[in-house]
Amino acid sequence: MKKLLSIVCGIFLFVTIQSQAQNDQSTSAMEKQTIYQFKVKDLSGNDFDFASLKGKKVMIVNTASKCGLTPQYKELEALYKEYASRGFVIVGFPANNFLSQEPGTNEEIASFCQLNYGVTFPMMSKISVKGKDMHEVYQFLTQKAKNGLQDSKVEWNFQKYLLNEKGELVKVISPRTLPNDLEILNWIKG
Repeated sequence: MKKLLSIVCGIFLFVTIQSQAQNDQSTSAMEKQTIYQFKVKDLSGNDFDFASLKGKKVMIVNTASKCGLTPQYKELEALYKEYASRGFVIVGFPANNFLSQEPGTNEEIASFCQLNYGVTFPMMSKISVKGKDMHEVYQFLTQKAKNGLQDSKVEWNFQKYLLNEKGELVKVISPRTLPNDLEILNWIKG
């Protein structure tokens, strides 16, 4: 009987240790997910590797050319010009998810951004930021299981996601909050 009890206790201990090891691995895998795992295409079709932004604060924003919030391009560009030399980058993702407010091709979007707002911050190829065809970058940004911070929903064009120098999501900012809002400025400077 003692032998049987000893075997059962041994099996229980083994299973408990294995289960804890698996939990530690999955927790550690979740903690290690950052924006740096992604590679995307820019508006010109060139590869853009988020790993190239290691050590920089990053704002990711979904954009649109025919939206009431489109003038935010002006503030985004001013913010980028002012803080780029201090390790801050804005990455724009054109998306046509809200009332078809970004109908253009990548070439048309690039031309619009340059002609109307002089955009120099990195602009990526048009993607989907919600729904069944949501791009993997936005799956990371909106799902706590992937970003480790919070679940969120892209409410509208010009929603902002702030990532720290380690590539970790730290804040989600409403589309209506202007890029030069004190909350964003304090985060960049902090």
